[in-house]
Amino acid sequence: MSNIYQFSVTDNKQETIKLTQFTDKVLLIVNTASHCGFTPQYEGLQVLHDTFQPKGFEVLAFPCNQFKQQESGSNEEIQQFCDLQFNIKFPLFNKIEVNGNNAEPLFSYLKKQAPGILGSKSIKWNFTKFLVNRQGQVVKRYAPTTKPEAITTDIKKLLA
Repeated sequence: MSNIYQFSVTDNKQETIKLTQFTDKVLLIVNTASHCGFTPQYEGLQVLHDTFQPKGFEVLAFPCNQFKQQESGSNEEIQQFCDLQFNIKFPLFNKIEVNGNNAEPLFSYLKKQAPGILGSKSIKWNFTKFLVNRQGQVVKRYAPTTKPEAITTDIKKLLA
């Protein structure tokens, strides 16, 4: 596969979403969790969304409970938490696994296209971020410690 548009994912309402609906958009795809030290990054992700969505940018958030069970709630509970705490407007998807035999195929693809440090294919923690260009190609992977605002310059380049 040469881009992400060949994948379909499930949103948090259990509806199938073809990623072709994001054709010609710059995407930041993130595995998230509600009870993590990095959870305040939701606020920064919303700022990126608000700032760049009119120019063709989207944040896609995929809750994941694989790291110390920091996303134990249901899809509805996760949505309520995000709405109440961060007033997010970007899409939340079905809770997934990002590593192992049951990893979401999209994340298997992302990890292959943008390996981590020393070529690692696994995701080490919540809030690992993947930047995707308008052609659906993975451009860069960011560590959980990378704050959303630190990605601004890279997003601007892809939107130019």
